[in-house]
Formats: sequence, structure tokens, C-alpha cells
Amino acid sequence: MGEGQTQVKRLRVVVDTNVVVSALLFPGLTAGIRELWKSGAFTMLASGEMFAEYVRVLAYPKFALAENEVRALLDNEVVPFITPVKPGSKFPPTCRDPDDDKFLACAAAGRADFIVTGDDDLLVLKKHGRCRIVTVKDALALLGS
Repeated sequence: MGEGQTQVKRLRVVVDTNVVVSALLFPGLTAGIRELWKSGAFTMLASGEMFAEYVRVLAYPKFALAENEVRALLDNEVVPFITPVKPGSKFPPTCRDPDDDKFLACAAAGRADFIVTGDDDLLVLKKHGRCRIVTVKDALALLGS
């Protein structure tokens, strides 16, 4: 870096399954999050457990996606943009919905700045450690879109 230049720290973000699925399948606000993760506007953190949930939810019959369509969607739109995180195995139960603890564990292990979600069980927490828990609308404002 040259003299007078400063390095801008990219925000580290955990994106909840409901946001990832909506961003991949539907137009609207969540599509803006997808454009931001694809442009490198933030570092997208995900654990193996989270990725497995992305796969499982995209395979729901209501979305009518074939297995190869799910794989292609993830391989092209998600995998290249994820920074893998391996949370510790002894994360204490924190969320009123224990299924959501995987996002908090990923955020803690990955030193995330934000969790982006539409899930009230996470949003009610507002913060986890130094990590803020925000809606898609708030995330878009914070990330500059």
C-alpha cells in the first residue's frame, strides 16, 4: 500500500439460512445481500452445519428444485464466496430456538461483525458478544447498498 492509503477492513458477516434461500430464489431486498456477497462487499462466514442446512432447505419440495439445481445454485452462487468457519464443539445454548445456535457459534468463532437474519428468535437478541444481529434492511444500510 502506498503512502497515505489506508486499508479498509471488510466486515465479517454470517447470513442466516432464510436470507440465503430468499436471496437465491426470490427478487427483493435479499437479492441485494446476494449481490453484496458476490461483489466481495463483505466476508461471508459459514460453518459446515450452516451449509448443510442451506442444502436441506433448498431441497424442500415447495421450491421444486432438482438435486442438480440445488448443487449448481450453491456451487455457483454461494460456495465461491464463503469463508469457512469451524465453531468449537462446546458452544453454550444461547438462543430460545436451539437450532439457531449454529449461527451464533459461527459468528463467535469467525469474529463476525453481523448476523443477517429474518428470524425473530435471533433478532430478539440484538447482539451476541460484539456481533450485532440485524435484519436484511438494516444490513443493506450498514453495508452501503
